[in-house]
Amino acid sequence: MRIPRSQPAAVAERAARALARLRRSRLLHPAGRSFAGEVRVWGESGQPTGVRLLDLPGRYPAVVRLSKGTPTPGSWPDVLGLAVRIHRPTGRPFDLLVSSSAAAPGLRHLPLPRRRFAGTYSSIMSYRAGRRRLWLAALADPESPDLGHDLAGLSAAVTAERPGLVLAVASATGPWRPFGRVTIGEQLSARDDAALAFDPVGNRPEELRLAGPLAWLRQHTYRGSRRGRGVRVQSGGSTGLTV
Repeated sequence: MRIPRSQPAAVAERAARALARLRRSRLLHPAGRSFAGEVRVWGESGQPTGVRLLDLPGRYPAVVRLSKGTPTPGSWPDVLGLAVRIHRPTGRPFDLLVSSSAAAPGLRHLPLPRRRFAGTYSSIMSYRAGRRRLWLAALADPESPDLGHDLAGLSAAVTAERPGLVLAVASATGPWRPFGRVTIGEQLSARDDAALAFDPVGNRPEELRLAGPLAWLRQHTYRGSRRGRGVRVQSGGSTGLTV
């Protein structure tokens, strides 16, 4: 999806670029940990979404990043972030970016601070698949080890076991419907973490498009942030970090 460039969008991109260059890091969620991972999709059990990646069973290599938004010190409350890059056999990967939120329909579009990395992460902004409006989420898995309450605890939890989160989809008012699971594996180096560049607008399944009035802002702030820290988005089907 290409969102028309406008004067406000250009201003947003320049501001994001300047701030990222100033801090020499990501504009949003600068402090985090990245991991190799795997996404297993068992398929949507209810009405199909029309998105093959969500509806059809499959296993995909992935890169997973968990982060703090501000970031606040230690285990202080923060808007936590989860980014999952799902590498498909062909074409562009799917960069799913979700933030800590509540599970209830009226609150799933609001980012909410919390202390622990386990919990509900919502796409905040909705997607459109045909005429349907969808939200995507990662939910706490009751069978998974706890993910900890700070970045050091997160690293320790992943080293000890292989925790995971349940992937789910919902309409504006309906319940979350699980369709898969992401398993978090070996931690990547700090250098690899810094080189990761996600693009939630460009890296997506063909059947999905971002919806909402702020989609243009997300496109241009992410682009400005990447340019400010001197990285390029990875857009190919390789399982590596860059292509």
